[in-house]
Amino acid sequence: MNEYEDGPDPRHRRPEGVDDLTVEALGSLSKALETTERARGHLYSFHQLTGGADLELDRAVLLLREAGHTEWADMVEAEIMGRNVIPGHWTFQILEAYNETYYRPFLELERAVVRELAQGREHLYEAELKEARRTPGHPDHTACPPAVEP
Repeated sequence: MNEYEDGPDPRHRRPEGVDDLTVEALGSLSKALETTERARGHLYSFHQLTGGADLELDRAVLLLREAGHTEWADMVEAEIMGRNVIPGHWTFQILEAYNETYYRPFLELERAVVRELAQGREHLYEAELKEARRTPGHPDHTACPPAVEP
């Protein structure tokens, strides 16, 4: 047993007056934000992969020149190196627009909803799911991590 009598810690306990449907809605909102986090990560992968490919073109152009294919080297350099991935945008600009237009407003709104409806307590849905699925008293099913001694 731990200091919480083998139950969730206070920050993962449903505040009084918060109903099941609200907890479910907050869980769904959290899941949507988590999916958005993953999508954002894919954008960063896109950004880094595209940038790496563009930098590799330096080597391709150099090798084409060394192999005597000057016209092709010039064409790769003029047509592809440094090219916008969509009109007017490099990948960093897509990331900036996504963050400003979608990601940050979503993150701020999700935090505001949790503050207002659940006293700022995150992951209530998941904490209650954990509580329903674990075996109380089992050493590998504890509700909380062990207390850290100072």
